[in-house]
Amino acid sequence: MISGRSLKTVVLAVVSLVLCLSATAAARKIPLPENYGRVVMDNYTQRGEFPPVVFDHWLHRANFTCRVCHVDIGFAMEANGTKITAEANRKGFYCGACHDGKRPFKDRKIFAACSEKGKVSDADKMRCDRCHSWRKNVKREYDYATFTKDFPKRIGYVDWETAEEKGIIKPADFLEGVSIKRAKLKPQKDFSIKSQGSWMADIIFSHEKHAVWNGCELCHPEIFPSVKKGQFRYTMFEIYRGEYCGLCHLNVAFHAIDCSRCHTKPVK
Repeated sequence: MISGRSLKTVVLAVVSLVLCLSATAAARKIPLPENYGRVVMDNYTQRGEFPPVVFDHWLHRANFTCRVCHVDIGFAMEANGTKITAEANRKGFYCGACHDGKRPFKDRKIFAACSEKGKVSDADKMRCDRCHSWRKNVKREYDYATFTKDFPKRIGYVDWETAEEKGIIKPADFLEGVSIKRAKLKPQKDFSIKSQGSWMADIIFSHEKHAVWNGCELCHPEIFPSVKKGQFRYTMFEIYRGEYCGLCHLNVAFHAIDCSRCHTKPVK
């Protein structure tokens, strides 16, 4: 007969094994660093003359916060949720909010996203290839390995938080003509979230670190409906399904398999 203590040990061992297998399965799906966060947009292009658009988060997030694109400009956080069209871009929405051929950025103007329908010259097609590059051998202006050569990394992937803290990158949080000026957020204190397994350290969550990139409105209320601590009890199973923290920490931000990034409070 198994004692209560032994049964608890067995249960914890099984849960630990399942979580490890889940993490291993997730790890197998993680793209190479240069492809991590890549989005292929093909809602309409498959029916047209151009191939799908390939969007790399690493290049844009080095220059802009997540909030600028997903709140101010209005890109949906869910796949296929935005329904971007060439016409919308030409009117200054979505990609066209920046890619209009006029907006200055550093020492140049950002190239225009889409030409007028029926007026696509050979020069335009070369520009179109910069975005519509799916399965095409397009020479990119920015090479991932060269661009991120001096960036701090963890488990082979860019450590964006440290890069921002050290001033290696300075992501803009305001887009002239699009963003609304806001008062600076008052930093909230870090707080701990108790781990559901005795073998794993508790989580230390930092609102301040997330606010640098996201503000408040990117997470609340769509991802986390309540701001009251303890209101929701989510598990790693839900996170690995892409819910809660997993919405970002499986697809764009540092991956959930890097356990020690969150589980930082020592086990007593």
